[in-house]
Amino acid sequence: MASGGLIVKSNIKKVVKELDKENAVPNVAEEVGRGLEEVVREILRKAIARAKANQRRTLQARDL
Repeated sequence: MASGGLIVKSNIKKVVKELDKENAVPNVAEEVGRGLEEVVREILRKAIARAKANQRRTLQARDL
């Protein structure tokens, strides 16, 4: 696994604040970033497989 993650905790907090208009969930646990990181990696693994199956060398939004 490469150093530096895809997910930035401060960005998670910003998005949670934007989505949670009532501010009912003001805190974000450290594990949320790690969980999101793994979910994103799995989405990308599947997207890469789809691009390969379609004999493309470019990952596209439709692969997600």
